[in-house]
Amino acid sequence: MTDFDTQRALQKNRIRRRGIYLLPNLFTTAALFAGFYAIVQAMNQRFDQAAVAIFVAMVLDGLDGRVARLTRTQSAFGAEFDSLSDMVSFGAAPALIVYEWALKGMGKLGWIAAFVYVAGAALRLARFNTMLDVADKRWFTGLPSPAAAALVAGVVWIVEDNAIDPANLRWWIWSVTLFAGLTMVSNVKYWSFKSINLKKSVPFLAIFVIVLAIALLSYQPAIVLFAGFVAYGFSGYVGLAWATLRRRRTPAPP
Repeated sequence: MTDFDTQRALQKNRIRRRGIYLLPNLFTTAALFAGFYAIVQAMNQRFDQAAVAIFVAMVLDGLDGRVARLTRTQSAFGAEFDSLSDMVSFGAAPALIVYEWALKGMGKLGWIAAFVYVAGAALRLARFNTMLDVADKRWFTGLPSPAAAALVAGVVWIVEDNAIDPANLRWWIWSVTLFAGLTMVSNVKYWSFKSINLKKSVPFLAIFVIVLAIALLSYQPAIVLFAGFVAYGFSGYVGLAWATLRRRRTPAPP
C-alpha cells in the first residue's frame, strides 16, 4: 500500500468517525429544536402544540443517549450539549409555557412558581452532572427534569384538549408547577429504569401489558401520559415513606 492509499484510508476513517459522533448529537439538536418550537408556539397562544412538543423532546432526549451507547460515541461534548438542550426543553420551555398559559394573571405568585421550576431544573441538571461518576445508576436523586416537564406539559395538554378555561384551575396548576420544581431538587430517590435488560426473555403477560398500554395511549394520549408521570412523581415519595417505616420497625442492634 502506498503512502497515498494510507492517507486516503485514514481520511475515510476520520470522516466515518465524524459521522458516527454526529449521530447522537443530531438527536440532541432535534430535542433542542422541539423545546424551542414549544416556546414559539406558546408565544403564538398555541399551548396544545407547545405541550406536545415537550413530549416530542422527551422522546428525542431518550434516544440520543441510547444511540450514543449503542454506537459507542459517548463524549464530553455530547454530555454537555445534552445538558444545555435539557435546560431549554425541560427547564425554560415548560416554565414559560405554564406562565404564559395560566400563571400570568396571578401576579408575583405566578412568576415565582415559574422561577422555582426553572431554577429547580437548572440545579437538578447541575447536580446530575457532578454526581455522574459516583451516583447509583439504578436511581435518580430528585425528580428527573423530563418527568417534571411532563407533569407541567401534561396539565396544559389535558386542559387544552378538553377546552377547559385554565383560569378556573390556576391554583391547581400553580401547585403542580411548584411541586415539580421542588421535587427536582429534593433527595427523593426515583427508579432510573436503567436496570431493565431488553435482551432477556419476558413473560407473556408483559407483552400483553405493553399492548394494552399502547392501545390506551392511542385512545387518550394526554390522560394516559399525564397519569403515568403523576404515578412516577409520587412513586419516589411512596418509596421514601416505605423505607422510613421499615427503618422504624427494624429493632436497633444491641
